[in-house]
Amino acid sequence: MQRDPAVKHVHRLPPQSDAADWSAARDRPVIWTISVSRLSRLLRDITPEFDHRAQIETINLGFEEAVSYLQQRLRTEDCDVLIAAGSNGAYLRSRIDKPLVLIRPGGFDLMQALSQAHRLSPKIGLVTHETEVPVFAEFQASFGLSIEQRAFVTAEDARMHVAELVAKDCRAIVGTGMVVDFAEQAGVAGIMLYSADTIRSAFESALDIAKMVGDVDTPRRPRRPLSRVAAGQRYSSRHLLGDSPAMQALRERIVTFGAADRTVLITGDTGTGKELVAQALHAASPRQAAPFIAINCGAVAESLLESELFGYDDGAFTGSRRGGRVGLIEAAQHGTLFLDEIGEMPLALQTRLLRVLEEREVTRVGASRPTPVDLRVIAATHCDLDALASSGGFRRDLFYRLNVLRLRLPALRDHADDIAMLAQAFLRSDARRARDGFDPDAIALLCRYRWPGNVRELRNVVERAAVLAPKGSIGIAVLAEAAPELLTEAEALAPGGSPLRRAQPDRASLQNALLAAGGDRRLAAERLGVSRTTLWRWLREA
Repeated sequence: MQRDPAVKHVHRLPPQSDAADWSAARDRPVIWTISVSRLSRLLRDITPEFDHRAQIETINLGFEEAVSYLQQRLRTEDCDVLIAAGSNGAYLRSRIDKPLVLIRPGGFDLMQALSQAHRLSPKIGLVTHETEVPVFAEFQASFGLSIEQRAFVTAEDARMHVAELVAKDCRAIVGTGMVVDFAEQAGVAGIMLYSADTIRSAFESALDIAKMVGDVDTPRRPRRPLSRVAAGQRYSSRHLLGDSPAMQALRERIVTFGAADRTVLITGDTGTGKELVAQALHAASPRQAAPFIAINCGAVAESLLESELFGYDDGAFTGSRRGGRVGLIEAAQHGTLFLDEIGEMPLALQTRLLRVLEEREVTRVGASRPTPVDLRVIAATHCDLDALASSGGFRRDLFYRLNVLRLRLPALRDHADDIAMLAQAFLRSDARRARDGFDPDAIALLCRYRWPGNVRELRNVVERAAVLAPKGSIGIAVLAEAAPELLTEAEALAPGGSPLRRAQPDRASLQNALLAAGGDRRLAAERLGVSRTTLWRWLREA
């Protein structure tokens, strides 16, 4: 098959003149995408969106040639995760000893591709790898489409199916990148089954795996910590900002619970800083010099979660690493295992985790003997685990095991006195831009908002406002542009005399403001001290 003439390695890390920059770059996960044909171009289009989070290379090779090339490079270099698709991905998975994420098209991808194909031909061919699309017959009947479906294993199978479909007068064929190539070589339209969103999902999965799992020690590169945070924590209780009684009580409780070396269950709304608190507990514990291993139970596919948590023995399943792999539980030996979003852990794995907590031993997948472990477990959830256990969605005996020491994190709206300090602290933390802080009206606006996303949402709003106002102070107009929902809710909640609720000018005043701004509604709104949404409403009602 002809390969894309583009350069193989599009996203190699550029040379660094600063040693610190180079060291920081090496700490990012290394991801290689392996693909052929049109899929390579789609991957290269999406890759820049993730360049700041990983070192990514696009390798335009497939099958035997890709295996030979990867094996040669892996003798002297290292890679955390591979991304591939279709038959090429299946071929690599059984031959390369690295985690591999398969790009899997979803139902929306299929409907989008078939819709495009239907505009080109009344009769459509669909060629997928290994298995036919489930419930496809029902979908086909519902929309009255004339579609011939085939499944292939090898490249020769795919070529044969395409030739057969062309002979049946299918002038548009939907499939993998390789199928699209064969279709176009046969003189018909080829439509790829993968979408940009599917590629993004594969990158996110690869990043999750890279964050969770470190590589076995090699002479080439020291083992990178399996956790998002290594021994010697980034955060302690002093990083929990706020002078409100709620935050003072939380810091005191962290010191007390940290020294107790017991299992802790952290509860609280999304964005309240559950992982930061878990790290602070670890930093306040006798285990602070040992690893802190974090895993989000809701962000990992169920099929991966078991092997990542418990590890596996040599030959435990097809494609497993030779020699097996240490799971995250074992990796946390003498340290802390943080299980974020524990409420989303599958019931079958809850049973195995319960045994770890009760017996202090872990059995790898495919192993017959358990391994003793000495670790502390900290779990976190935004769910009501008691209610979840009552409905059968969570094991009650595991709930009791986790609920030894309990920390409830306050929502930001429950310690609103801290909002001004937090906003100023987030603003000062960005040393790349010089600013004078927030105007008093802007601070009042921040304090009136209910913050459903809590501290995380506040940080994001401040960062957006900092970009929009790189110099000087930040006022209401900048906040309204950074987060229009702030002003909308404040206007709805503010009493009649509040300075946040601007009196609506008459039509002549609005027209004069627009004229003075040269017709620029954004500038006019800023001068009036309101959001563009409010200005638009005033113009409509005037």
